[in-house]
Amino acid sequence: MLHLTAMTMSLLTLTGVSKSFGGVTAVADISFTVDRGQVVGFLGPNGAGKSTTMRMITQYLEPDRGEIRLDGVPLAEVGRDAKRRIGYLPENNPLYSDMLVTEYLRFVASLRELEGPERDQAIDAAVQSTATEDVCYRPIGELSKGYRQRVGLAQAILHEPDILILDEPTEGLDPNQRVEIRRLIGDLGKDRTVIPPARGSSSSIRGGSPRKAGCTI
Repeated sequence: MLHLTAMTMSLLTLTGVSKSFGGVTAVADISFTVDRGQVVGFLGPNGAGKSTTMRMITQYLEPDRGEIRLDGVPLAEVGRDAKRRIGYLPENNPLYSDMLVTEYLRFVASLRELEGPERDQAIDAAVQSTATEDVCYRPIGELSKGYRQRVGLAQAILHEPDILILDEPTEGLDPNQRVEIRRLIGDLGKDRTVIPPARGSSSSIRGGSPRKAGCTI
């Protein structure tokens, strides 16, 4: 069961959310709230249900029971607007190795229905926010894991979401890259709510997360 303190008027609310797969419980009766402008660490061991919870928030999965609300409105009623308000970086960063960084971001922008000057401005802002200016015209396959994560973050914030969900954002990075990504997460949290799930302890997100939560089933 997951528990968060400091309940207030919240941007995101989960109440009694559960999910099972073939009789195996992945998430059991999770309830928590997240407020605007917070970076909230979502902690727990492997298999605790963090990724499943994130996929329910991002509407890739539907809960079996319970309710998820965005600004007090049930997620099912928010509809497509929910996807516009949530940015998501999955654990397996879905990048195309043969694309240049700029090509990939234009491709994602088209999926987000961003066009013309609005698209160009969104890409410029995302590139600056993630400090990827120096690799814009390089193939993604030639980038280090740290820079690939930055590109993944850039695509997740292209549409200026209110909530940014990052699944294991520092997994597989070397110590220096982890420090850089944690610092970047903290910076991104100045303008939006950020939820970075991580295995183990708060050291996985230290420097970017003033609130922490544990997740078990």
